[in-house]
Amino acid sequence: MSANLEELVEDSVLLQCRVNGKACEREIQPGTSLLDFLRDELRLTGTHMGCMTGHCGACTVMLDGQVAKSCITLAATVQRRQITTIEGLKGADGKLSPVQQAFWDEAGFQCAFCAPGMLLAATELLRDNPDPSEDDIRRAIAGNLCRCTGYQSIVRAVKAAARVQRSAG
Repeated sequence: MSANLEELVEDSVLLQCRVNGKACEREIQPGTSLLDFLRDELRLTGTHMGCMTGHCGACTVMLDGQVAKSCITLAATVQRRQITTIEGLKGADGKLSPVQQAFWDEAGFQCAFCAPGMLLAATELLRDNPDPSEDDIRRAIAGNLCRCTGYQSIVRAVKAAARVQRSAG
């Protein structure tokens, strides 16, 4: 083993966390982004790589229930935290969450590149505010860029998800 490779192995960090409800333990390099960890190590490719500066929202995940941009979060900083990716929104039975189903039913997306950010932001919003106004919805999704829909269908989908969740609750 070369000296450089030995140094890299010695500099690794043991990351222990929960991803989509499952325990996860991996050796990672300290500079690994959470986005790269999710996509490259865990093969959770629903979290998209967009701007790499935290502006577009395509890389959005939830950390302990709060939305976060995984491209600007170091994986080593999520020690013992709960990470939810877009893949983790569906139920254990494989059914879409009410938010995912509403986006499907309301044609909330065209290309869906922005889906992680929009769906997770909507999920967080509806958890905290079950009856949001259009302004509330627009504020909640403001950190996510959509290049396709003009946001009308996204707002409509979040309103529909709110109605479904209120009627089920």
